[in-house]
Amino acid sequence: MITTNIPEVVEEGKGVIPPLGILYVAAYLKKNTQHQIKILDLQLEDKNEDELREYLLEEKPDIIGITAITFMMIDTIKLIKLISKILPDVKIILGGPHVNIYPQETLEIPGVDFIVLGEGELPALDLINHINDKEKLKTIKGLVFKDNGQIINTGPRELLQDLDQLPHPARELTNYKKYYSTISTANPTTSMFTSRGCPYKCIFCDRPHLGKHFRARSASNVVDEIEKIKNLGIKEIFIYDDTFTIDRQRVIDICNEILKRGIKINWDVRARVNTVDEELLKLMRKAGCTRIHYGVESGVDRILKNLRKGITVEMAKKAFQATKKTGIEAAAYFMIGCPGEKLEDIKQSIKLAKELKPDYVHFSVLTPFPATEIYFIGLQNGLIKKDVWREFAKYPNENFTPPAWEENFNRQELINLLKKAYRLFYLRPSYIFNRLTKLRSFDDFLNKARIGLKMLKI
Repeated sequence: MITTNIPEVVEEGKGVIPPLGILYVAAYLKKNTQHQIKILDLQLEDKNEDELREYLLEEKPDIIGITAITFMMIDTIKLIKLISKILPDVKIILGGPHVNIYPQETLEIPGVDFIVLGEGELPALDLINHINDKEKLKTIKGLVFKDNGQIINTGPRELLQDLDQLPHPARELTNYKKYYSTISTANPTTSMFTSRGCPYKCIFCDRPHLGKHFRARSASNVVDEIEKIKNLGIKEIFIYDDTFTIDRQRVIDICNEILKRGIKINWDVRARVNTVDEELLKLMRKAGCTRIHYGVESGVDRILKNLRKGITVEMAKKAFQATKKTGIEAAAYFMIGCPGEKLEDIKQSIKLAKELKPDYVHFSVLTPFPATEIYFIGLQNGLIKKDVWREFAKYPNENFTPPAWEENFNRQELINLLKKAYRLFYLRPSYIFNRLTKLRSFDDFLNKARIGLKMLKI
């Protein structure tokens, strides 16, 4: 069996990060079956069509699993067509967030044989063990497939409660030393999950395959994986939990265990501004945390309330002040084009971005993604005229444009405001001077210069 990760959209300048979902599935299959498991990360390997054909003909897999992400479905379909042409008898399985929202539409894609719903480890194992027994598959939760032309959807499987039962991701099946990030303190880098599920109710976000119920790995299990990563020669870890700091005591336990074992490695997390304090941040810094990504979203409390973010501007100010004080780098994320947002509100967000003095800022135009509450609100109030995401799922095409929240601005106006926000933040002499003083090497200078040149073109 081969699991394949197609190229994902990576934030400007960040590099290439391992595909955790596939690495988890591969590790679980490797542990519980006798099948030969291989991973081909096309984001990392960048094989052309001839190279991919040669690889597939050499490996001759019986089953291929692919991660399906909505905004990468065009590439996914091209990949499926190529695989089906080269290996017409191979079984193709799709998993990932897209298939959980649009299972029927995905199954109608020529070449797709099976869909795995939700967390993929357990249903993927059951599927490959009984892949030729359709009657048995009908009794297994978490699968979608066709039987005599009829679509069979066995329904979602219950979410895993004990994440410690899962083996650590199979990084050894990838060229793990090639993963990198231009904002990292050192390469190679890797990614990691220490929990699944987000309990917060922001209207612009959804995790259809991981659920809203927060489930966390134990501190010892997390640090066991960190130790393995260190022993592989990896220099930095991007912890991709939606919010690493939900459970304060667990964060303390993880940090203390890292310090107890004497593990020296840098790590980077995502957190909410209302879940950190100076004492916690000091311990995190001592244990190796070098950077925190905060979703600030807006510089106006009214807009934050509209987004149901559950934070205030004052909370953001306190969190960034404490983070900078402890020596941890801070990244701030803002959105432009939010419900109820006017030009003065956007100006206020840019002003706050400068005031917070983050090391990095990421502005984006709010996109009502499929299955999010804001998308359904847009459909109900007529701001989004039709179910464009479902139409795209049925008939993917390269000319598709994701919807924006065009309440007070049209799409082009929002893009122009986005460009302006980037210029006003990154092209300040004070910011440029500050970053120059923090350069670590000539390679670091080249990376930052490349990103800077791209910023000048915005």
